Amino acid sequence: MYFPAYRPRRLRKNDNFRRMIRETKLSVDDLVYPLFVVSGKGVKKPINSMPGQFQMSMDHLVKEVQRAKDLGIPAVLLFGIPEKKDETASGAFIKDGIIQQAVRRIKDRAPDIAVITDVCLCEYTSHGHCGMIEKGDVDNDTTIEVLGETAVSHAKAGADMVAPSAMMDGQVGAIREALDDAGYESLPIMAYSAKYASCFYGPFREAAESAPKFGDRKTYQMDPANGDEAIREMILDVEEGADIIMVKPALPYLDIIRRAREEFDLPIAAYNVSGEFAMIKAAANMGWLDGEKAMMESLLSIKRAGADIMITYFAPEAAEMLQK
Repeated sequence: MYFPAYRPRRLRKNDNFRRMIRETKLSVDDLVYPLFVVSGKGVKKPINSMPGQFQMSMDHLVKEVQRAKDLGIPAVLLFGIPEKKDETASGAFIKDGIIQQAVRRIKDRAPDIAVITDVCLCEYTSHGHCGMIEKGDVDNDTTIEVLGETAVSHAKAGADMVAPSAMMDGQVGAIREALDDAGYESLPIMAYSAKYASCFYGPFREAAESAPKFGDRKTYQMDPANGDEAIREMILDVEEGADIIMVKPALPYLDIIRRAREEFDLPIAAYNVSGEFAMIKAAANMGWLDGEKAMMESLLSIKRAGADIMITYFAPEAAEMLQK
């Protein structure tokens, strides 16, 4: 069909027509809300680079989770900041670790919301890297054993899903085996499959107090230039037992989300990361763009690219907008 017989503007002439033919629709069901939990009581410490986000003690965390539930958000993703860190990341897998306590508290007070736990070690190591250091580098095979132990400790606390993010080779398989051996065959894994070595994590590292004390994470996180490698990483995670595969960050890697959607029939998650959130908040604060419209357009682009699940700090704001 060609002009003048075909005029696309005919179906753009009013809001009802636009609604009727809209190809991509956002829903609160798409959203996962990441939260940062710390020890103590009455703590609600603002994260300077992420306006409206906080490090929260468990009393405030439970209130925020309840707010998310009331908005219809189906799941939260927890990150813990322990009081003490050490070389072996012992705070990651102990019974009364910060995440283990938080999961139990949430499941006691708001059992109907899904609790997903980040399984990584960078928040718990004194050096800030995502695994065990040997000879100046992260040792892959020692690390995946600790990741498996950590995942089991989260499962025992009551987590509904675990999300390994360390980007160690074989981490999904090690975690799946550890969970199965401990009797948690039904607990799903959302794998950070294509996690790039991105500058867009800067605000998160402030929030999670997880910046590496030496070097960087380029030996385990992916090179931003690579697309085919992302598909290989996803294939490995699927073969090792991942139930959901993830692309992180989202907006600079929409092409990777699209390729994942075309390649796999598993659910695809995308992490709308801290830097993406901070950019929109900063620009809106300066009056350079409409923050709410930029938020919704960004999320729509992630959904249109093929993501089924969007992990985003915008979750409460977006949920409120979607209910209007």
